Amino acid sequence: MTVATRSAVSSDLPIVPMQDIAPWAILTALLAVLLVYFVGAEQGAWSVIAGTDVHEFVHDARHLLGFPCH
Repeated sequence: MTVATRSAVSSDLPIVPMQDIAPWAILTALLAVLLVYFVGAEQGAWSVIAGTDVHEFVHDARHLLGFPCH
């Protein structure tokens, strides 16, 4: 008696080389770091934008992520 086995890897999925993924991964990482900066550090000692507009815009996100702001 023979038992048919199914391969765990489907041959229908495309194989994407790392060279195609790397630029998008780097862009995503840079945008994430920029977002964390504006939510967590803007309006502090390293402030890039003067005023409180950015702070007020991301105020609730700061508290949600655990950054103290006042």
